[in-house]
Amino acid sequence: MDKEILEHFFRYVKIDTQSQEDVTDRYPSTAKQLDLAKILVKELIDLGLKDAAMDEFGIVMATLPSNLAPTEAARIPVIGLIAHLDTSPEVSGKDVKPIIHQNYRGGDIKLPGDPNVIIRQSENPILAEKIGEDIVTSDGTTLLGADDKAGIAEIMSFLSYLQKHPDIKHGTLRIAFTPDEEVGAGTDHFDVKKFGADFAYTVDGETVGEIEIETFNASAGIFTVHGINVHPGYAKGKMVNAIPIAAEIVRLIDREPSPATTEKREGYLHPYVIEGGVEKVTLRVLLRDFDSDGIRAKTVRLNEIRDQVASQFPRARVELEVKESYKNMYVKLVENPKVIEYALEATRRAGIQPKTQIIRGGTDGAKLCFMGLPTPNIFTGGHNFHSKQEWISVQDMEKTIATLVNLVQVWVEKSL
Repeated sequence: MDKEILEHFFRYVKIDTQSQEDVTDRYPSTAKQLDLAKILVKELIDLGLKDAAMDEFGIVMATLPSNLAPTEAARIPVIGLIAHLDTSPEVSGKDVKPIIHQNYRGGDIKLPGDPNVIIRQSENPILAEKIGEDIVTSDGTTLLGADDKAGIAEIMSFLSYLQKHPDIKHGTLRIAFTPDEEVGAGTDHFDVKKFGADFAYTVDGETVGEIEIETFNASAGIFTVHGINVHPGYAKGKMVNAIPIAAEIVRLIDREPSPATTEKREGYLHPYVIEGGVEKVTLRVLLRDFDSDGIRAKTVRLNEIRDQVASQFPRARVELEVKESYKNMYVKLVENPKVIEYALEATRRAGIQPKTQIIRGGTDGAKLCFMGLPTPNIFTGGHNFHSKQEWISVQDMEKTIATLVNLVQVWVEKSL
């Protein structure tokens, strides 16, 4: 299995599928995501999923029919498995060179492509549990792409395993690979009715054993500061510089909890992109909180900051737009507790102590839950996503596959 999973994984990470933010005139945001989608369609067909196809939006769907008798199969819910095609816009995914650090002996991992990129054991204490395992990284010049090509490789290896072991009983399985998850658009064109699953799981988590059942409530704020640009030699009493006004907004936001000062269930405000010049500056801010009241309070606070700055600089025009991105999926998952319980049981059967976990981020499953498809998130085994220090253990990837194999059997046993 380790050879097969690596063949899948290395093949996928070498394909650049980086998505792009703020693209509104096309979907997916980058055409190169389709390169991987087309390969997956062919591989799925070769595995016997004859209906595998990519739609006009780059979403791949396929069916593995049940191997039970028709009367039994009809009693088993249709289960979906989902992973995403794209990698983060934050770090290049072009020309990824995956490296296997076989039989890891402990200590820091120095990446040969850039001597400044070091995976430090002090910053990754879980590495102490991986002694003797095979660690995969990039060469340090790019991210690795385990988010979420590890999930794709695990699903494909899982399907291959089922085909080689027909004695493993399973109901009808639906598979989907989506583009643009990293830019928050992974489900914008996802047809839940067409997918036809009763319950689903994204394979897009991190540490082995973690079943993620909560996400942030998430919104995005956009400040736009309109100044007045005049030749600086003749600007007295005329120029209104948008840059220091935007800086004042950042200063006020910086008094609030931020990603660098919060953990666990704590929410934050995060200014993460600033662009522009004297005449106009755009500032983008993430709002995150696990509690719906908390996200409302953060929206109110941003409006207070806008009003304060607008009053302080009356000749400027300061605008703020706040849009909801996704909601905490927990409120929907608790209505269908067995979708969580069966994942935990499958993890235990794989010899792993399971743990429900919160996601200090988002997942396609957050939106799918509110589209009528309960979808918690299963671990892939990856770490340090969205960075050049990204790494994953081959043995942990195998544990994900084992969990998926157990998961389909749990659904059969609990449903008959």
